[in-house]
Amino acid sequence: MFKFALAAVAALLALPFASSARADEGMWTFDDFPAVQVEQSLGVRLDRPWLDHVRAASVRLTSGCSAAVVSADGLALSNQHCIMECAHDLSPPGADYVRDGFLTEARTDERKCPGVQAEVLIGITDVTAQVFAASTGKFGEDYVVAREGAMSGAERAACGGDPHLRCQVISFFRGGQFKVYKYHKYADVRLVFAPEFSAAFFGGDPDNFNFPRFAFDCAFLRLYEDGKPATTPDYLTWASGAPQAGEPVFVSGNPGASERQFTVAQLESLRDVNLPITELQRSELRGRLIQFSEQSAENRRITTDQLFGQENAFKVFYGRQLALLDPEFMAQRRKEEADLRARLAADPKLSAEVGDPWAEIERLQHAYAEQYIVWRQLEGAAGGGSELYRYARTLVRGALERAKPTTQRLPEFADSRLPLVEKTLFDKAAVEPGLEVLYLEFWLSKTREYLGADSPATVMVLGRESPEDMARRLVDGSKLADPAVRRALWSGGLPAITASSDPMIQFVLRTDPVSRAARQLWEEEVAGPTDRASERIARVRFAFNGPNIYPDATFSLRLSYGKVAGWTYKGDQVAPFTTFAGLYDRATGADPFRLSPRWEAARGKLDPAIVFNFATTNDILGGNSGSPVVDAKGQIIGDAFDGNIHSIAGDFVYDGALNRTVALSTDAITEALSKVYGRTALVKELMGR
Repeated sequence: MFKFALAAVAALLALPFASSARADEGMWTFDDFPAVQVEQSLGVRLDRPWLDHVRAASVRLTSGCSAAVVSADGLALSNQHCIMECAHDLSPPGADYVRDGFLTEARTDERKCPGVQAEVLIGITDVTAQVFAASTGKFGEDYVVAREGAMSGAERAACGGDPHLRCQVISFFRGGQFKVYKYHKYADVRLVFAPEFSAAFFGGDPDNFNFPRFAFDCAFLRLYEDGKPATTPDYLTWASGAPQAGEPVFVSGNPGASERQFTVAQLESLRDVNLPITELQRSELRGRLIQFSEQSAENRRITTDQLFGQENAFKVFYGRQLALLDPEFMAQRRKEEADLRARLAADPKLSAEVGDPWAEIERLQHAYAEQYIVWRQLEGAAGGGSELYRYARTLVRGALERAKPTTQRLPEFADSRLPLVEKTLFDKAAVEPGLEVLYLEFWLSKTREYLGADSPATVMVLGRESPEDMARRLVDGSKLADPAVRRALWSGGLPAITASSDPMIQFVLRTDPVSRAARQLWEEEVAGPTDRASERIARVRFAFNGPNIYPDATFSLRLSYGKVAGWTYKGDQVAPFTTFAGLYDRATGADPFRLSPRWEAARGKLDPAIVFNFATTNDILGGNSGSPVVDAKGQIIGDAFDGNIHSIAGDFVYDGALNRTVALSTDAITEALSKVYGRTALVKELMGR
C-alpha cells in the first residue's frame, strides 16, 4: 500500500499546479459560490434558493464530521466512523455497539451521544474591518489578545445570548478575512442506527483510501430540541435510482484544514519539523495500542475506535509527507510564490503598503523550529489524548479564566464559547482506565525524551517520578470520570479547584504555568507574527486573483462541485462504481474481508446490480466525512466517507484527473436497511411515507 501510495502521490504532484482554481477544484463558501463557473463547467445553474436549501440541510458535528438532515423530524445521515465514540460510550456492560451495530425499533430507543453537538448554518456576517481595527498597530501577544477579543465581541453581538444559537468568528485566507458564522445548535443528538464495524469498514486498512471500495459506512442520528425530535422543514429528499457516470454532483460539508495557501517556508517547516515528529510519535503510539489490544478481548473492544483513528491519520500524514518531499511539487510552489511576489513588486503602491511578508514568515521559521516541540509537548498535545487530563485542564483553566473579563480570557473560555465547553465537560462518556494510563505514560515519556530529563519543564512535569508510576497514580486516584464530580468542581470555581485532592487536578494546577508559558512564547514569537504577515499575503492574493480563489479549509461549511467519474492511472482505468455483487466476490471469510452474519444471511436477498460505493471528482478533505453528495435537483444521492489514494495530498494540491471522493449510494443504504437490517420504519421515514 505504501509503495503504491508513493508512486501515486509522485504522479499526482508531477502534474502542473496553478494558484487559480481548475475545473472541479475548490471548497467554496456558500456566500461566495462560483455559480457562473459551475454552469460553464457542468452545465448546471445553481440559484440562491438551491444554495440556501442545501445549506439549511447541512450539519456540522462538533465531533469533527459532517452530516445531512434527511427528514422533517430531525433525522440526519452521517458515517459510522464518525459515531464510533458515541456507540462505544453507549454500550452497556456485556454489549459492544461498535462491533455489533446499534439498531432501534422506536424513537424511544434512540440514545443521546455524549459530547456531540450538531450545528446548522443560518447566517454569515463579514466582520473583517472590526477585527482589523482592533489589532492594527499591535504585535506579539497583544496582537493575538486584541484580535481574539474583537472576535469574541462579534460572536456575542451576533447571537445575543440566544441559547439555541452558536456564533463563531472564522478566519479565512490565513487571516485576510473574518466572518461570523451563526449556527442553530442542537445540543441533544441521539443515535438512531449504526451498522457493525465489519460492514462499515469492510476491507479494513488495506482498502482505506482505495477503490474499488465496498464499505457500508453510514449512520443515522436524530437532532432533538427541548426533549423532542427537532422540526426540520429544510431537509434533503432521499433519491431513488443509481448515480450516473458524468452526472453533476455537489458535496456540502465541513473540510477540516488545508495548507494550499501556505508559503514555501511554512511547507518546509511542516516537512522538516512538524511531520517527522508527529509521524514518529503516531507510529509508536499505534504500536502501543496494538500491543494493548492484543492483551484481552476487552482491550480489543475499547481500542477499536482509537486504532482506527491512529491508522487512518498515519496514512494521511504519510501521504502529506510524501507530497512535501516531492522536488517537482516544491519547485512548482516556489515558482508560484515567486510569480506572485514579482506581480507585487510591479505595483509600487501595494508593495509599499504590504512590504515583504514572505520574508517575514521565512525568518519566523527559526523560532518555529526551536519552539515547536516545546509547544507541542507542553500545550498543543499535552495529555497525549487522556480524557481525565482534558477534564482537569478544562476545570483548572476555566476556574482561572472565568474570573477575568471575557475579552481578556483565553479565547476558548470566552462567554460565547462556554456553552460548548460545559457540554463536553458535563456529558457522561466512557473513560477507560487502561487507555488513560497508556496515553499519559506515552505523553510523559515522550516529553522527557524530547525536552530532556534535566530540562526545567520536564522536572516541573515529572518531578522524581517515572512516566509509568505517575500515569498510574494519576489515573488510579482521579474521580474526574464522574460527571457529577466535574460539575461540582466547575460550579465551585477556583476555591473548589484549589481545595480539591484529586491528583489530576493537582497535577494540572502544578504544571499549567509551564504550559501557559510555552503557549505565550509560541503566540508572541510564532503564531502572532505569522498571522500578521499572512493577512498581508491575503491582500496580495485578493488584489491579483480576485474571486478566482477559495479559502483554505477551516472546518466551516463549504460546497464543492464535480461529477461522478472514475479515473485512469498508468493506463489502468478505474470504474466509478462498485455493486453488491462485487462485495460478495471480494469477501474471503477472513478479516478484514469477512462478512458479518447479517450480511451473509442477506446474500440471496440483495439486488446484486445496485450501486454500492461510487467515486466523484469533488474536492474534499478530512472533516467532510458524512457530507451529503447532492444532485442538481438538490436530492441526496450519496454519503461521502473517504477519498482515493491520490487524494491524500489534497491538503496541498488538487488534481481533477486523479483526486476522487468515495461515497456510499443512497440506493445501497435503502436496500441494506430493508433486507439486511429490517429497518422498515427508518426506510419509510427516508422515503417521506
